Amino acid sequence: MSSSISHSLPKPSSVVAAPAPFVRPPVDASAFIYHIDIFILALAATVLLLVLPRAFARLWQFAEWSTGHFFHHVAHPPPLPKVVVLSRGASTRKGQSDISHMDPSPARYARRVEANGAPVHVSYPPHVAKCMPLLRPLAAPLSIRISPGFTLGQALVLLAYLSVLIYPFSVATAGPFVDLDRAAWIAISQVPLVVLFASKNNLLGMMLGMGYESLNFFHRFAATLFILCCNVHSVGYIFTWAQEGDFTSRIKVYGNQYGLLAMVAVNLMFFFSTSFFRSRFYRIFVTSHILGFAIIIPAMWFHKSASHGYIYVALGFYALDHILRLVKTRMYNATIRPLPDMGTTRIEVPYLNGGWRAGQHVRLRVLTGALGLTGWAESHPFTIASVSGSSEGLVLMVKKSGDWTSKLFDFAKSGGLTEAGVGRNVKVVLEGPYGGPGHAMFHSYSAAVFIVGGSGISFAMSAIQDLIEKDLRGQSRVKIIELIWTVQDPAALLPLYPLFNTMIAQSAFTRMRISVFYTRAPIGKFPFADAAFPSSSLSLSPGRPRLAMMLENSISRTVKLGAGNKDEERITGMLVGVCGPVSLADGVAQAISELEPLRRDQVGGVEVHEEVFGF
Repeated sequence: MSSSISHSLPKPSSVVAAPAPFVRPPVDASAFIYHIDIFILALAATVLLLVLPRAFARLWQFAEWSTGHFFHHVAHPPPLPKVVVLSRGASTRKGQSDISHMDPSPARYARRVEANGAPVHVSYPPHVAKCMPLLRPLAAPLSIRISPGFTLGQALVLLAYLSVLIYPFSVATAGPFVDLDRAAWIAISQVPLVVLFASKNNLLGMMLGMGYESLNFFHRFAATLFILCCNVHSVGYIFTWAQEGDFTSRIKVYGNQYGLLAMVAVNLMFFFSTSFFRSRFYRIFVTSHILGFAIIIPAMWFHKSASHGYIYVALGFYALDHILRLVKTRMYNATIRPLPDMGTTRIEVPYLNGGWRAGQHVRLRVLTGALGLTGWAESHPFTIASVSGSSEGLVLMVKKSGDWTSKLFDFAKSGGLTEAGVGRNVKVVLEGPYGGPGHAMFHSYSAAVFIVGGSGISFAMSAIQDLIEKDLRGQSRVKIIELIWTVQDPAALLPLYPLFNTMIAQSAFTRMRISVFYTRAPIGKFPFADAAFPSSSLSLSPGRPRLAMMLENSISRTVKLGAGNKDEERITGMLVGVCGPVSLADGVAQAISELEPLRRDQVGGVEVHEEVFGF
């Protein structure tokens, strides 16, 4: 019996142990998300490398980097060179490149001379295209609008960012509603980015050459993801505690109470950030952001001590922004005058005459009780309409478009007589300058087309006058300037009619054309006589401009002029500056997309700079 039993048992050597089950090592969520943030920083650094050539091109002149940050007063602005018209016999071969484009006669030439009679030294700025010629076919679809004011390129940026943040949810986890702490780490790690892109003095934007208003779309998206992750974390824990029946005991914990407070503040901020409140109750939107930020940061601090590093970075961005805002803020004496034909208030600050670049804007406060109980505290952005270094100082054109601007216009209209006419002398607080062309140098292009609507003329006026001055100093490549201005009433041209004619007369070396279109029939007598527009340099027409055709004509003029000018360098592209509502920017983008790729290559590429109204 024993032998049979022994034979039936397996030998010890033949027993095979079962393999131990594989246990996945736990993932440190904080370290994992930290490395995700490092990857995001690497992506940002790659983008910065791509814009470095364009940024370094601005070192051509020190003023290109030093100007555009702080306002100042220029005691003695340098005088503009003079234009001397010569006959063919008196001109030299070198001077033949300075043919006046205002006079078609082949027997007349113009040259730039200093006040002492010495010829002006011509020094053209370098031009670095935004996109390499070989990559233009690939980059062109990025400008397609997939919704009002939102391009395919912006959508791809947000999609890449979203993909990076979704990745931590899909690695070594059973799902976002299981590993609730990972959602919290993703949320807290994005707080520095949310604060950075909400800042007016955005360091990353400065390095990229983009204003804060151009990057606000990223702030909104990052803030939305932050709110979603916060809710996944907090609601998930509340649900789990409720199922386990210990919610009451859990919520008594000191840190959890602060977490609940942060969740409530985050959601209230999101509610008051919707377009309904932004467009109709802007003060409520701003106030909720200030109070929400003041609650969220301390609440997160006390909720989780390990999050302090991210909070330090966010507070650093916030502090730097507000320090620079304080440094950029000054109080000045200003004169406000009404322009009834334009429905606009003209604000002049004579003492302030330097420190900004063409196309930049300021945030304005008018210190008077006539604007309402809190109107003196409201800050509104307006594009600077004058050129830095000019004798008239800083000029703003404030169009009636809301309650505050209407009160300002009525306040200016009810004033007495000043040295400049009807108006008032008031105290104003200016903060800026902000925005502007960034790394782009408008005077490095061969052609510049400005398409503006209504009060967007402020942007075009400052940019064109700056181009004219730089051209007189021999520092501009621009040979074609075209302004397309759409207004509702033809009378809006009356206040600017003398200035437009002056600009046309000053552009001795640049072909300039101004086309004004009005969309409503004039009330009463037509404000201009037929003789007011003797040439095509300044025209007034009913209807809306055919943008695609006008852009095509500008390309043809630029290519033709460049082909016939042997002393000039290659054609360096056409700039299209847009200032107006979102619908105008979308229309310009559509018109540019209709241009033949070959035509865009012939002109050296078409680049767009947008200053869009709305929020």
